[in-house]
Amino acid sequence: MRESVTQRAMQAWAEAVPRFDVTDLLPQVRSPTLVLHRRQFPLLHVEVARGLASRIPDARLVLLEGESGAPYLGDVEAALAAIHEFLGEEETATTAAAPTGLVTILFTDMEGSTTLTQRLGDAKAQEVLRAHNTIVREALKACGGSEIKHTGDGIMASFPSASRALECAIAVQRAVAAQAQEHPEMPLRVRIGLNAGEPVAEDQDLFGTAVQLAARICARAEPGQILVPIVVRELAAGKGFLLADLGEIALRGFEDPVRLYEVRWREEG
Repeated sequence: MRESVTQRAMQAWAEAVPRFDVTDLLPQVRSPTLVLHRRQFPLLHVEVARGLASRIPDARLVLLEGESGAPYLGDVEAALAAIHEFLGEEETATTAAAPTGLVTILFTDMEGSTTLTQRLGDAKAQEVLRAHNTIVREALKACGGSEIKHTGDGIMASFPSASRALECAIAVQRAVAAQAQEHPEMPLRVRIGLNAGEPVAEDQDLFGTAVQLAARICARAEPGQILVPIVVRELAAGKGFLLADLGEIALRGFEDPVRLYEVRWREEG
């Protein structure tokens, strides 16, 4: 720093920094944003990082342990893992165009993410979220699904066929169950909802009634459940999936009740 700037310029910079406040500009940020902060960093409290992330649209906050403000000091591996996951998400989101025509939409949703954060703390809750992300993305890759976006508590994805979407949903629930057995200290439970239709594709995202219904079906599911409407059942007919008829169920925002089916995914012992 001494070689690259004069003492006078450094003093001017130090005096100018406290006078500038760009808080009002943060909502205008459109770039994918990752906010990293170490809990024991003495110069800035964790709440400063939370406030920064909350003002930037769709920003992700990752809280790490340690006192250093530099990501290349202290627990570097944790910082690199958070950056690697973030960059991997954005690569998936920017390279995969939103599909058009008839697609099957899948939503995952973690059980009680807010409660998990309060009970486990930010760092442990982030570990649970990372485990969810890894499980879902591995299943998407194996089943030919495309991640559309991360919803904060889950992932929205699309598939060219209903049967591949069902295979993915079952793979996710089985992997989550295996994770619970291997790591009982990590309380990961996931609900999944699917729907099929012709959504509107725009800006690498999907919109419309088909997407809204898939989200409502996911919200209706219990942790560990996979719920689908009759259209998905009919599209996957004859493919060997076991579905239990739950009858017609009223869903918020939809005038007519929707006939739902539960996908049986647990292997018979």
